[in-house]
Amino acid sequence: MKLVIAYIQPERLNAVKQSLYGNAIYKISVTNALGCGQQKGYHESYRGVDVEVNLLKKVRIEVAVNDEFVKPTIDAIIDGARTGKIGDGKIFVMNLEACIRIRTGETGKEAIG
Repeated sequence: MKLVIAYIQPERLNAVKQSLYGNAIYKISVTNALGCGQQKGYHESYRGVDVEVNLLKKVRIEVAVNDEFVKPTIDAIIDGARTGKIGDGKIFVMNLEACIRIRTGETGKEAIG
């Protein structure tokens, strides 16, 4: 079992969701996040004061999958999120020690679904 975590541009969320659905991956968690990488932010003027904005809006997607779904999940995220520009995002894959479905008490591969 793996936990796939991706940080993407907010405007690419629908494309990533459609790509995941196309690969039969339906169970995802999405949260708003702030961060920066190579983009390093930007400057804007607010009420006449120059402000450096270095934490940009991102979307964090988490998908817990069984081992056979890791590659299709990564491919779907890349397919939906890639624009070829700086700031497309990052994907992290982590080992998932345990998964328990609260409703039934199932554990492991059965709990992920």
